[in-house]
Amino acid sequence: DSGLSLVQTSSLSQLQALNGLFAIYKKQGPTSADVLNVLKEALLKEAGVKNPNPRKRKNQSLKMGHGGTLDSAASGVLVVGVGNGTKMLSTMLTGSKKYVAVGEFGKATDTLDATGSVTLEKGFEHITRLDVEEKLKAFTGDIMQVPPLYSALKKDGQRLSVLLKKGHKVDAKPARPVTVYNLTLQEFQPPLFTLDIECGGGFYVRSLVDDLGKALSSCAHVKELTRTKQGPFTLEEHALHEEQWTLEHVLRSLKTCSEGEHKTGENDHFKSHLSLKVRL
Repeated sequence: DSGLSLVQTSSLSQLQALNGLFAIYKKQGPTSADVLNVLKEALLKEAGVKNPNPRKRKNQSLKMGHGGTLDSAASGVLVVGVGNGTKMLSTMLTGSKKYVAVGEFGKATDTLDATGSVTLEKGFEHITRLDVEEKLKAFTGDIMQVPPLYSALKKDGQRLSVLLKKGHKVDAKPARPVTVYNLTLQEFQPPLFTLDIECGGGFYVRSLVDDLGKALSSCAHVKELTRTKQGPFTLEEHALHEEQWTLEHVLRSLKTCSEGEHKTGENDHFKSHLSLKVRL
């Protein structure tokens, strides 16, 4: 028995010695925070920690954070920082991201996605593929965007989505500058359409789809959303699925970064991502 506890002691110290970034796959349903807690719990349990409480901040045996909230209804790449890697997460928030979004014309919802209640129904029969492609040009480049009311943004320290669910009145946040590097219409089968999006930090796909519906004299909401890339991490190549949430897999996919290397200019996020070293 002592042999096992020795192994577990060493795997716990290995876990606590991790510093860097890696990516996991977030499934549809749970919040990003929930997923992070499940990951933490799995790693701590594997290291022999009895009844780990991942939500406890004090005396935490494992320092971990994620680099940008994915809505609970969305799936895809979630970048995780561990140890000193948590300091590198801000580059993930400002860095570029790629999404595939399935939108639906003709129905608007309060949350701007399929989890909300329908607030408006409008005709969409007049919309052609060409109309959509033409309108998308106006949403490409440096644009101003009003974030959704239901979001992880905060007012007086409370998340807007939480305040709304409690019945509080919440004012829309002002429009803010965001960048869209690439925006293409992949499929068009009304009322459904599929967009490929590459954007910078702070961009909301739900707001884009809502605004697009309005611009086409109709309305729309996001039916499905998948983040396929965040910074240097892609869904196909780097995201660890739940059965791979083990110390061995994390060690194998961890990107380490020496202090100071990620402090490049704000706009130079590609360079700062390239300076992440892969440790095998």
